[in-house]
Amino acid sequence: MPRSVNAVASRARRKRILKQAKGFYGKRKNVYTVAKNVVEKGMTYAYVGRKLKKREYRRLWIARINAAVREEGLTYSQFINLLNVKGIELDRKVLADLAMNNAESFKALVAQVK
Repeated sequence: MPRSVNAVASRARRKRILKQAKGFYGKRKNVYTVAKNVVEKGMTYAYVGRKLKKREYRRLWIARINAAVREEGLTYSQFINLLNVKGIELDRKVLADLAMNNAESFKALVAQVK
């Protein structure tokens, strides 16, 4: 009986990795053994990057809110505390957007909280 190697599945597996390595430089794009390692490392960076992205955006929002609130004579921590005391539930993304794009409505919000 001939040896069965399931060439269809193994070819598909290699093809999938090489397709993911498209655009890489040198052997990284067309040699399977090299591409496999590079794609795996790239996937790791992508996973970590998705987590870092969330942290970086939160830092950006906090910096923007802090800058806008300091013009009104408060600090960021005081402002967030006053929002919680008044029961206003706006997240940092919305607050940062208000501070950047609708300065007058943000000032009204700060005045309401004071």
